[in-house]
Amino acid sequence: QVQLVESGGGLVQAGDSLRLSCAASGRTFSSYAMAWFRQAPGKERKFVATIMWNGGSMEYADSVKGQFIISRDYAKNTMYLQMNSLKPEDTAVYYCTVARDPFYIPRRAPGDFGSWGQGTQVTVSS
Repeated sequence: QVQLVESGGGLVQAGDSLRLSCAASGRTFSSYAMAWFRQAPGKERKFVATIMWNGGSMEYADSVKGQFIISRDYAKNTMYLQMNSLKPEDTAVYYCTVARDPFYIPRRAPGDFGSWGQGTQVTVSS
């Protein structure tokens, strides 16, 4: 059974940095694109960043471009999200997810993804 476990969230001040991790188990994800989404209270889940199966292509939401960096470690079957210069509007639950099929280029929509983690809370105070 596929399992994704996020970690690294917390309460920080504006301008601080955090690194989120997503540990994957139950399958080797080297053939799958992976992504981060986030969901603020009362709002829909939104795309943050995605990284292709070969790690050679990354995409970011305009709101985090130049601020966040997505990466993955194949040996550890783990994906990361380095978040710099955090702002209060970055406050949300952050979810990691994996594309529904191998070698599939997902759109920036939750429906293009299969398994999801339980989420990790990131709170940025002003």
